[in-house]
Order: sequence, then structure tokens, then C-alpha cells
Amino acid sequence: MTVLPDDGLSLAAEFPDATHEQWQRLVEGVLRRSGRELSGEAAEDALSTTLEDGLRTRPLYTARDGAPDPGLPGFAPFVRGGRPQGSGPSGWDVRQRHTVLGDGPADAVLADLENGGTSLWLVLGEGGFPVPELGRALDGVYLDLAPVVLDAGRDTARAAEALLRLYADKGVDAGAVRGNLGGDPLGYEARTGTAQPFAPYAELAVRCAEGYPGLRALTVDALPYHEAGGSAAQELGASLATGVAYLRELTEAGLGVEQALAQLEFRYAATADQFLTIAKLRAARRLWARVAEVCGAPAAGAQTQHVVTSSVMMTRRDPWVNMLRTTVAALAAGVGGADAVTVLPFDHALGLPDAFARRIARNTSSILIEESHLARVVDPAGGSWYVERLTADLAEAAWRFFRSVERDGGQAAVLRSGRLRTDLATTWAERSKRLARRREPITGVSEFPLLAEKPVERPSAPEPPSGGLPRVRRDEAYEELRARSDAHLAKTGARPRIHLTTIGSPAEYTARASFAANLFQAGGIEPVTGGDFADSGATEAVVCSSDALYAEQAGQVAESLRAAGARHVFLAGRGEYPGIDSYVFAGCDAVDVLSATLDRMGVS
Repeated sequence: MTVLPDDGLSLAAEFPDATHEQWQRLVEGVLRRSGRELSGEAAEDALSTTLEDGLRTRPLYTARDGAPDPGLPGFAPFVRGGRPQGSGPSGWDVRQRHTVLGDGPADAVLADLENGGTSLWLVLGEGGFPVPELGRALDGVYLDLAPVVLDAGRDTARAAEALLRLYADKGVDAGAVRGNLGGDPLGYEARTGTAQPFAPYAELAVRCAEGYPGLRALTVDALPYHEAGGSAAQELGASLATGVAYLRELTEAGLGVEQALAQLEFRYAATADQFLTIAKLRAARRLWARVAEVCGAPAAGAQTQHVVTSSVMMTRRDPWVNMLRTTVAALAAGVGGADAVTVLPFDHALGLPDAFARRIARNTSSILIEESHLARVVDPAGGSWYVERLTADLAEAAWRFFRSVERDGGQAAVLRSGRLRTDLATTWAERSKRLARRREPITGVSEFPLLAEKPVERPSAPEPPSGGLPRVRRDEAYEELRARSDAHLAKTGARPRIHLTTIGSPAEYTARASFAANLFQAGGIEPVTGGDFADSGATEAVVCSSDALYAEQAGQVAESLRAAGARHVFLAGRGEYPGIDSYVFAGCDAVDVLSATLDRMGVS
């Protein structure tokens, strides 16, 4: 008999194993104390969270929450990564984005490459710098070492020719060229509503396949769908439909299936919802592996992923918080197995980033790779019952959306018919309701806003192509309210004010007074506490206290406020009390409340 050594970890050996049913009984007890009589699965469901796409996250995951076999890293279905070694010891490709050139030759470009950046993402033409300036942008860059990714929209063919000519002029061996020419006609159509013929892109792909083994011709950019308010499944489904459309065109142009697959790189958004981002990238690889398998090339189905921190989540107010958002998003991209990561600077939503913002963006990846050692582990989230189940559920939802697009004629057809726009708008409308009710909080905007913050100002960035799908931001409704307050401040010298009228001791009113102050500041309305209403400069008031004191004094206090000149009296909480005009509480439509309040105050 083999005797196992004492490893010092048998601390719970004398206790019986806990069962899932025992845990459910404990959940039932907690719910019972809150007045909810539920049992078994129903009790567990009460603690579940509903996500977009019909997904639900449960409060507890165990081995019984099985998921399809993710395989091994570097092998189909590539859920765990496209390469056996993962990102490798040096981590993912740190890809920095450039839309303008500085005064000197490639100053920001070289600064990025000399300080942590490993490749370049250059935006040319519409929304970027002129194509003839490409040579200046790459002046001093070792093109055999730094991959270049182009993003030139309708000018892709011209930009690609300029780049290939530059490689030839600098004597770069064709085998050493790395990067992507950025052809994406369906992505451009999504952005602008303008269709383009595919033939020039097919010619570029054939040229790359025959002469530049490390250079790809096409990008499947899913950012337009994410930035139009789409869900994770819609982003994935649209990218699959685009990828399949490109495969059809490339094989018709004479490329083999494996050659065509090798010409595509996929671009996705990473958000501060780290687990959903991790699952999205893993699901994307599973789905594309399925496409490659159906096409007869399962071994060539490793999806190359370029991941960009979401512009939808970036805020214009308190932009410093964006550093935290992009850090979490970059971590999720790395854990999810991204091949290249672009961290947008924290001031991206305000205009052109300054040198400090670019440095912080670069260093975000550097910290995660060099100091957190994130890249030393292949598929760090693998084996997590939660992540594996979420990956599988999201893949199923995305596959359903992809199939619906194919049934309607493919990606080009749903773009031109308006169906995709409608789908994305419906999703965004539902999310907007959660944002308005602060069910999805935005730190520094809908939660914990700082009215006294000094605005961060940046020079205007080039306008990106438009005319197609809209671009949305999580902060847009609150930003409109804050802009109204700013205009009022500039016009009158003061912000609109509201008086917090407290009843009782601090222990009785502090929680609701803090809630009310936070809510009204989200709309640029300055809360005034203490003193008499008549001396506050406010025209409206919020009564704040406990339910017990409301029952005793709310009506009397409301009457005294009206006598002092209050035009509208809120109460922080729920109920029905005499003299109260309306109520603010957790889950109320904050945007509606704030907009109506500004209207009454004459703040336009």
C-alpha cells in the first residue's frame, strides 16, 4: 500500500464534503429571512444575474456545470489559444494606434516603439493622416522588426501600395515583413454605409499569399458593431459572418481555403467586464475553428486576434478613471488569449492624447506582462467552471446570431437592409435603460461624480468615417445633462442647485442624503446641505431621513418647504406622503428625473 506523505494541507480532512443541495438549503434560509419562500433550483435562480443575449450567470459553479472540451492550447478548437506556448515569455504584441503625426518625423511612433510598443496601428486617409505621409510616419522605424497594421478605409489599396513600396525601398526581405494591410470593405461599409468592390482586396490577398508569408491583407473588424451598441454575441456573430464572406471571395479569387484563412485577422473590443471579455475571445476562437472545420481545414482554424480596449466605456467626465477601465480590459484581453492588444489612452474620448496618456497606455501592457507575469501562463482562466460555462453559452448565442445573418443573405445583405442596425439599436436601447437607472453604474459619471473637477482639454482628433452605423458611449445621456449644467454655470456663474432637507440625526438621514447628493450631481445639479432652504439658492428640495421619521414628519416638512419657496419637493425613498411631488430611489430612472429637474429649473 502506498502511503502518501503528509503535505500539511489536510486541514479539512476530518469534515464531510459539502453538497450542492446543502448550499441550496442555506440560500433558501437567506431568502426566507428577506421574505422570499423559494426552494432548490428556484432559490439558486433568484441569485442569478441576467446578461445580454439571454445569458445568465449563476451564484455558484461546480463540476456539474460542464462545458464542451476546450482542447489543448494550439490545437482545434483553439479555445485555449492559437499557439501551444500562448503569448510566449514576452507577452502579447503591444500595438499602439496613431491617427496623426507630430511636428518631427515619427516622434510619437518612435516613442512608442522605444518604450514598450512592439507594433504600429496606423490610421490613414479618413480619420487619420494623409497616405503620402506614410513614409514620414515610418521614418527611423526598423520595418523588419516592427509589424505595421494599416487602417485606411477606402484608401486601403493606395496605402498598401505605399507600404509595400517602402519595404522594397528600404531593402526589407519579403519573408521578414509582418503586419496587416487592413483591407475590410464590409467594416468600412458598416462605418460609412458605402459599399466597395472586393476585387482590389482579393488582389492584395493573393499578392500577400504569394510573396509575403508574414503579411495579412484583411482585417475582420468587429468594433463597428460593438461601438454601435451591440452585445458580445452580436459582435461575434457579425465578425463570423464577415469572415465567412471574405473566405468565399478569397477562394473564388483562387486562394486555397488554408491560404484564405491565413489572410484574416480579427479585431474585437475588450471592456471592463473582464469575465465576459475573456469568454468572448475564447468563444471567438471556438466559433472560427468550427468555420474552418466546415470548410475542410480544421488545422488552419487558429484565429488571430487584435483586441482594443472599448471606446464605448470611455468617459469624458473624470477621464482619469479610464486608466482603471483600460487596465481591467487589457488584463481580460491578455487572459482571454489576445495576440495583440491596443490600450486606448485615457483621454481618447476627449481628442488627441498627450504624451503622458500614451505612456500610461503603453505601460498598462508592460505592467501586466513584465510585473504581473500574466503571459507566463497559457490560458490562465482555463478550467474555471464559470469561465468555461460562460464561454460555451456565449458561443452558442453568437452562433445563433451568425446563422440568422446567413439565413438573411449574409453580412452585406443585413447591413444594406437595415436589419443589423435595428438589431444593434434594440440591444443598445435595453442597455440604455440599465444605464439610466444606474443598474450599470459609470464611476465618475452616474456614480460619484465630481462637479468641481477641472475639465481635461485636448486638441481635436480627426473625425472618423461616418454615415453608417452610429457610435455610442455609455456616458452619453449623462454627458448631455452635464453639458446643460456647464452652460448654465457659464451663463449665470452658478450651477443649478437642490437643497437636501434632512430630518433627525445623522444616523437617520446620512445614507439617503448621500444617495440623493450622488444622484443629482450626476446631472450637474449641486446639492446644498444644511441651513435654511430660503438661503440655499435652490428652487427644489429633497427630503432625506428614515421611513419612521417620514411617517411622522414628511408632510409637515414638505409644507414648510413650499412656504419657503420650494417649487418641487422630492423624497429620497419610496412610499406615499402628503406634500411630496416625486420620489428618488435606487433603480429609479435617474436620467429622466434629472432631465425633468433641469427643465423645471430653466436649464437648457
